[in-house]
Amino acid sequence: METAAHPGNLRRIAIDPLSRVEGHGKVTIMLDDKNRVHQVRLHVVEFRGFEKFIQGRPYWEVPVMVQRLCGICPVSHHLASSKAMDAIVGAKHLTPTADRIRRLMHYGQILQSHALHFFHLGSPDLLFGFDSEIGRRNLMGLAEKYPETARRGILLRKFGQEVIHHTAGKRVHGTGSVPGGVNKSLSIGERDGLRKDIDQILTWSQDAVGMVKEMHQHNAGLYDSFGAFPGNFMSLVGLNGQLELYQGSLRCRNASGHILFDDYDCQNYNQLISEEVKSWSYMKFPYLKSQGSTHGWYRVGPLSRIQNCDCIATPLAEIERREFVSYNGNMPTHAPLAYHWARMIEMLHAAEVIKELLHDDDIIGSELATSGARGFEGVGVIEAPRGTLIHHYRVDENDLVSMCNLIVSTTHNNQAMNEAVLSVARQYLDGREINEGLLNHIEVAVRAFDPCLSCATHALGKMPLEVELLDHTGERLSFLSRSREGLFAC
Repeated sequence: METAAHPGNLRRIAIDPLSRVEGHGKVTIMLDDKNRVHQVRLHVVEFRGFEKFIQGRPYWEVPVMVQRLCGICPVSHHLASSKAMDAIVGAKHLTPTADRIRRLMHYGQILQSHALHFFHLGSPDLLFGFDSEIGRRNLMGLAEKYPETARRGILLRKFGQEVIHHTAGKRVHGTGSVPGGVNKSLSIGERDGLRKDIDQILTWSQDAVGMVKEMHQHNAGLYDSFGAFPGNFMSLVGLNGQLELYQGSLRCRNASGHILFDDYDCQNYNQLISEEVKSWSYMKFPYLKSQGSTHGWYRVGPLSRIQNCDCIATPLAEIERREFVSYNGNMPTHAPLAYHWARMIEMLHAAEVIKELLHDDDIIGSELATSGARGFEGVGVIEAPRGTLIHHYRVDENDLVSMCNLIVSTTHNNQAMNEAVLSVARQYLDGREINEGLLNHIEVAVRAFDPCLSCATHALGKMPLEVELLDHTGERLSFLSRSREGLFAC
């Protein structure tokens, strides 16, 4: 925690860095002399330049390059980019084997990422309490007090990583998906090895849903109100409105649950969404053009997907979805902590889909890729673990990337996370003596979204920069700085 004076007789407290999240970020809180909250902001303080530096690269390199954005969700970028590049090579319809292998890879990613977040990052807060001893509120504390829970979390993630290994070639930053298809299928041995463990994974996934559901039911007063705020929900949906994480069209509901738009073609996303840049964060702020930047923000991810869809195709997850929806009287749930419950329902769904795919003979097929008439622009949209992920590329006649735009899941959730931390600050910090336990409430709200801050930093041209030239004695010879507004000073 960092405290500093600030103009206007306000005091600034910074939570820097945020802990148990992927990437680097901080939260600043502005208080008056009576500790009344005046402003709360989530800042992303690292920068990525992927949208710029992949320009000029051959398009077939991009699915491997862009996944270096992250070591936690590389599969999502790998597949979204490949889907965009399918249009470049004219692959309107993948072979059955390519489709099944990509889906298997994707659902392995959903399973491992959801297990990682809930068991490693989120559950210490839920099991020990938001203001419990800081040295205990972590994975090591979890392993000591709840060894079987920690063990299951590790093995669930391990299984998902094995699925990725067999489909992508490596557990992290694989090469299995290529424009137009995939470059490998599963061997019979790989398939049978995964089949051997999938029933246990299903049982543990059901148990995980039961655990988080019980937490909500026993702590309803806290969980239902903590950081709650109304807002829009956006996600992909499949045929008949079913939950679809790999291929679908865009649907958005408002805070009351009424559909704002449905069956929206992902290829035209830029007619629907615009992005705003603010001076205090490297993460952009997307919004619906029809509603403007003030009211058009929305949230994505498990909480949106479970409430946006009309059904889930796998039976066990569908039972849990119905219970989740009925919990709030069939009205939308806006509480950030409900993300954890929805996330575990999706993990169960992923396990069910993986089992189905492991019994589909197409995953051991030999027809891996296809192509057609050459294209010059492609959009790939997928539901990453954290929410809707958009990759958009243009390629010139020399096969080189000329334009790239990425809107990642955490970026979609930017304003929603800011709303959550403001709500929590007003609930728990306003007018009170600030301590670490209270500040952790702010972090709990951020963690609920499972943000990947490394993926979400793309505000190109807005990065302040300072350059010093020193001689061999350390004396400054010259100095140049650039502000966020692009102004230079010597």
